[in-house]
Amino acid sequence: MEYRNKMVLAPMVRAGTLPFRLLAAEYGADITYGEEIIDHKFVNCQRVINESLGTTDFVERGTDSVVFRTCPQERDKVVFQIGTSDAVRALKAAELVCNDIAAIDINMGCPKAFSVSGGMGSALLSKPELIHDILTTLRRNLNTPVTCKIRLLNTRQDTVELARRIEKCGVPALAVHGRKVKDRPRDPAKWDEIADVVSALSIPVIANGNVFEYEDFKRIKDATGLYVPFICSFIYYSNFYSIVH
Repeated sequence: MEYRNKMVLAPMVRAGTLPFRLLAAEYGADITYGEEIIDHKFVNCQRVINESLGTTDFVERGTDSVVFRTCPQERDKVVFQIGTSDAVRALKAAELVCNDIAAIDINMGCPKAFSVSGGMGSALLSKPELIHDILTTLRRNLNTPVTCKIRLLNTRQDTVELARRIEKCGVPALAVHGRKVKDRPRDPAKWDEIADVVSALSIPVIANGNVFEYEDFKRIKDATGLYVPFICSFIYYSNFYSIVH
């Protein structure tokens, strides 16, 4: 998947479902993220072809609950985001869906108690060895692109150092949410600290946070230095949206 010069719909819990992703694609999104799905739940799913809808459904075993739904129309656009704390389990989840999606993304930025208590999301930010294990395990065993999303760390230097370690894992892009774990959604995103990551890496960086209207794309590009040739893909959120560069 090419991440440069793209409009991207960011992952949103309870919103990034198939109908919304298709609508975003219709309005210009080149890449669309599904909502985060926890690996524990997904590995208990079975792949089912839904002929009446023309979709591929991943249904929780023993129930009629559709955990993830996609279709051939978005095959080259949709990114499947996983919440995980274990490389083997993440790989097992990814292997179930990798032939039906365009890329896999590991959520390493969620600060919610549920994620952190399970060692997922932002809990991974303090475990660079585990980050390396998860990303390299998936990359070695999949032909599907693998990326991840992080938050800002306590210092600019810490964020840049972690981003560089992630880049060395061979990911084709990195998303950075412009808030720290202790920050709340009402706190302004620190675009200038995302700019530090942009200047330090040679892969596309996805800038996330405080993108509420179309004009914010240009504002965040200007603020983060996104006119640098190798950093120019975008991601869109809206209210909960954000931008990827």
